[in-house]
Amino acid sequence: MFILPLLLLFFVLPVVLLAVAFWIWMLVDCATKESSQGNDKIIWILVIIFTHWLGALIYFLVRRPERKRQLGA
Repeated sequence: MFILPLLLLFFVLPVVLLAVAFWIWMLVDCATKESSQGNDKIIWILVIIFTHWLGALIYFLVRRPERKRQLGA
């Protein structure tokens, strides 16, 4: 009877909090370190905002390594 609320509290809540923290980290990383040339920065910020953690994950796996390779930052 009380198992489901405890399960949600101890397993789902930490995952949600980690996803939100990751989303904020990628949003700040994009806003502060992405090059301002062209519309790349604005587009990536919009992708991260509107697709939440999925957009942050795409930015982390696709764009961030490319940016580090190009700019070293």
